[in-house]
Amino acid sequence: MSQSDKADSLPPGVTAEVQNFYDRYPYPPPLDNLEAYRQAWHDPRRRHADFHLFWPRRLYREDHSILVAGCGTSQAPKHAMRWPNAQITGVDFSATSVQHSAELKRKYKLDNLELRQLPLENIGELGKSFDRIVCTGVLHHLADPNAGLRALRSVLNPQGAMHLMVYAPYGRRGIYMLQEFCRRVGISATDSGIRDLVMVLKALPSEHPLASVLREAPDFRNHAALADALLHPQDRAYSVPQLFDLLDTNRLRFGRWLRQAPYSIHCGVMSRIPDALRLAQLPLVDQYAAAELFRGTMMRHSATVYRDDHPDTAPPITFGGEEWLGYIPIRVPDAVCLRERLPAGVVAVLANPAAAYADIYLPINARETRLFEAIDGKRTVAELLGRGGELDATRSFFERLWWHDQIVFDASRR
Repeated sequence: MSQSDKADSLPPGVTAEVQNFYDRYPYPPPLDNLEAYRQAWHDPRRRHADFHLFWPRRLYREDHSILVAGCGTSQAPKHAMRWPNAQITGVDFSATSVQHSAELKRKYKLDNLELRQLPLENIGELGKSFDRIVCTGVLHHLADPNAGLRALRSVLNPQGAMHLMVYAPYGRRGIYMLQEFCRRVGISATDSGIRDLVMVLKALPSEHPLASVLREAPDFRNHAALADALLHPQDRAYSVPQLFDLLDTNRLRFGRWLRQAPYSIHCGVMSRIPDALRLAQLPLVDQYAAAELFRGTMMRHSATVYRDDHPDTAPPITFGGEEWLGYIPIRVPDAVCLRERLPAGVVAVLANPAAAYADIYLPINARETRLFEAIDGKRTVAELLGRGGELDATRSFFERLWWHDQIVFDASRR
């Protein structure tokens, strides 16, 4: 197929320029070894936590269907490895990306993985529907994100869940400044252009908004990552209100943030500012928007979303009434428990490195430590608490654990 034929086969608004970009600079940088990833997900507790992050009120199962939309070079093989009993479909309009994924499929004998070179907007051509859709780092590169999101919704099962990630504007301010700089001076996505860009970044003043990102993001050492971040021909970002508008326009409903602590007025320094009580009176969406503005460095938003006609209309998790006593808490595998050099009265400090903010941690006392250590992913809160437990203190503790991304809940027993 000639390059012009490829362009003709693309849906309206999807340019050959973007497709060519990813064929030349596949992203993420290709991998040839997924053994460490396989070992990490060999632990069934990690899969349980992942499942109930998306479906807190559904019985656990592993035989669901997953679409990885815009799978890049390795995302679909990773999901096939993560969920060996699930059926995984990976699509990408970059032939280079699909080829890298196919090589991993062959190497690791991932028989539960199907790969297709297909634009996201044409996803209906698969003739399938899916329990889960993973679409991270894709919509913000489309000429018409609404068309892409509508296409994804059309193949999402009514009880399905979607993992959606889009760029956020404020933390990417330095990136957009460098993008504009490159456009003005004529640095483009070519090998010579990337070499010029590397020299520019080495000379970047330490006060530039991008400088701190470069120091903290090892991904920027890779040429494909540099091209994706700074030389991409099509890029946009969404603030919290804009993301909620995007979902509402395309008949989708917000579930929760994958990592919700940075957005919560109950966590970190936001819980201690003078206006914390006033913030708590705002609707949740406005609280999230305020948190994005307050933190100022969020580079992306990752959320679970559902169809607006999802049959389960109850709040995903609530701590009102007594229903919470029937929840089964499941520890988040990446969370850590620190026990050294702690202030008086604090037995341990819980943190989640994925939060990426040093102020987000949860000090716990002796009673709370015993409760936390008793969590086994099998017993309900009531069973962990036992008779004569302090209900209000226990409710507060498990709510704080949940907001701080220390646990998810299996609420399917309700």
